[in-house]
Amino acid sequence: MAREIALVTGAGGEIGHGLIRHLAEFGIFDIVALDLRPLPPELSRRCAATLVGDILDRRLLDALECKAKISRIFHLAAILSTQAELIPETAQEINVQGTMNLLHLAGEAARARGEAIRFLFPSSIAVYGLPDLTTKRKAGKVGEHEWLEPLTVYGCTKLSCEHLGRCFARNYRQLSAGAPGGVDFRAIRFPGLISAFTTPTGGTSDYAPEMIHAAAQGRSYACFVREDTRIPFMAMPDAVAALLRLADAPAESLRSAVYNVGGFSPSAGELAETVRTAFPGEQVTFAPAPHRQAIVDSWPEDVDDAGARRDWGFRPSYDLDRAFDEYLVPNVRDRYIAR
Repeated sequence: MAREIALVTGAGGEIGHGLIRHLAEFGIFDIVALDLRPLPPELSRRCAATLVGDILDRRLLDALECKAKISRIFHLAAILSTQAELIPETAQEINVQGTMNLLHLAGEAARARGEAIRFLFPSSIAVYGLPDLTTKRKAGKVGEHEWLEPLTVYGCTKLSCEHLGRCFARNYRQLSAGAPGGVDFRAIRFPGLISAFTTPTGGTSDYAPEMIHAAAQGRSYACFVREDTRIPFMAMPDAVAALLRLADAPAESLRSAVYNVGGFSPSAGELAETVRTAFPGEQVTFAPAPHRQAIVDSWPEDVDDAGARRDWGFRPSYDLDRAFDEYLVPNVRDRYIAR
């Protein structure tokens, strides 16, 4: 009997690497991976099929022969925050229209299967927009329904996609014959993510992983935010585990379509000290870039993830010390020593 399929878009990105490894280890699904570029061989061989293509190509998505076997979609493809500010029209097309295309695919797959398709979407703390530092510092842990006035194109696109996902889940084709819906949309608002195995590619929170990867290579690093800047971060294994746990959660246990998750919330100065301790002699300095600083200042210092803990048992494994000691430092060192 043919196995069900998990479709992963943006498969070659930071989250995709870890997600595909875990899905392959579980052995429950055949993985179909879609990315603009060919996947590395180590990742490709874990997949049943790999597709090189664009999520804006509706003909490609409509022609997927595996549609009737798809039971889960992990839609990871997106243009990230810094890049989105530079090319806003493209960010709108890829992040919003691309998501619309995948939601349409999920609806078609649901009709082919006769049951709802679970659609996992990585949203972001960029959906928040606190107006000033005083408000940010007073706000404490920000909940899912607070301060939803993003300052960036990226944040606007992620918030738009959350609304689209809810619409497809609750009301899509509500005026058409037959039952509406068919899309079981589930989103996680991730904080800044730090990976030991992939290098940063355009996120405004990437000062943390850039700092670590530079130190491991013996390069100095000038951080683009102030030392007192504070936002939440998460180690990549916790991010992948959260996606998989939410994907497996019974629908009846979920009280929301969108959940915050958090990990640890150090200041940039505290991160720099941790990096200097792990890599003695390496230089981390601070040269705030005003526009990028303003973006990070609009994001919460921390998030309230009580809903995720209550509804689907979210529990991060890594605090700051464990993330560095057990995950980041040994793996980042091995990565660059191997070169």
